[in-house]
Amino acid sequence: MAGAPAAAAAGSAAPVTAGAADYSKPETWLCRPGHNTACETNLDSTVVTADGNLTVEPFKAATDAPIDCFYVYPTISNDTTPNSDLVPGPEEAAVVQSQFARFGSQCRLFAPMYRQVTLTALRASLAGTTTGPMADRVIGYTDVAAAWQYYLEHDNNGRGVVLVSHSQGSSVLTQLIKDKLDTAPLDKRFLGALLIGTNIAVPKDGVVGGTFKNVPLCKAAGELGCIVTFASFRASTPPTDMALFAKSADPNLVAGCTNPAALAGGSAELHSYLTASGIVLSSAPTPDWVKPPKPITTPYVSVPGLISAECKFATSGSYLAITVNADPADPRTDEIVGDVITNGMVQAGWGLHLIDIHMTIGNLVDIVKAKSDAFRAK
Repeated sequence: MAGAPAAAAAGSAAPVTAGAADYSKPETWLCRPGHNTACETNLDSTVVTADGNLTVEPFKAATDAPIDCFYVYPTISNDTTPNSDLVPGPEEAAVVQSQFARFGSQCRLFAPMYRQVTLTALRASLAGTTTGPMADRVIGYTDVAAAWQYYLEHDNNGRGVVLVSHSQGSSVLTQLIKDKLDTAPLDKRFLGALLIGTNIAVPKDGVVGGTFKNVPLCKAAGELGCIVTFASFRASTPPTDMALFAKSADPNLVAGCTNPAALAGGSAELHSYLTASGIVLSSAPTPDWVKPPKPITTPYVSVPGLISAECKFATSGSYLAITVNADPADPRTDEIVGDVITNGMVQAGWGLHLIDIHMTIGNLVDIVKAKSDAFRAK
């Protein structure tokens, strides 16, 4: 999910038909080589240091990336039907830009459209107001599986590939890995996956043997064929039994957590790229980045030293505990926004789900680079 739950009826719009999606058509992709408009966006960032100084950090995409990244986006569609169509809207373009385009510094980008469960259907389900046709998760998975097969047959050519996803997208890619990639030995092209904002089950104190039989949690950035996964919560508000994440449906397993800033364990600083003007679909106002306020001319802001993270254990799984290293004496903001808010109330069970990737994307890009280097060194 990329947006906050809010009461909204699903309505009686006709359901999306389940005919096969045609991924030979460029328009069924948000991003792919030769059809990359959604990912060719301004990703420059303003670096805001603790002393209030502002400098612009330009973004540069790779011109000859040695590996590929394949992305499945979270629940974001505002279509009024239970399942979305295959026509990209501004919301799909916005999320692919904020969550995925930055990986273009390391890899060729592939992001298929898919007929996901919409925000309309999700909000109606959470509010108990669902009427008419129900959303079908199988349609979305079938689309992504077809896009993956098309990519393998027409684009891969033996290249290494990293899977990237968030929320509903992570659920879809989890199933794809189980169906297509969780084998022994692992496909050498499969460099690993970043399955963010979901629950991946593992044995307690273990790294494999729950959700996946052969694909472990990552313990080092250059490790191949492994998973980076987490759900983020403020350290001051850890997940409870009622939380949506950091839990396992199997009492013999726990939800795993990998800190993208310190895969071997411990606390470390996050390399965040936060949206300068606020989080999409979050109703919390964005604070001034510095006081007195200074104009920010880039779409993203980086705040070195402000945010750190550590995997910690809750009631039935681990979560990424987020600490804001506030210093009221300096001019930089002491706040970050990203909580899910409904009717003015913070929904603690969602944690910082809205900014899981925003807070960690610099670290995640570094992990992809390390995987690329290790793959090419083999």
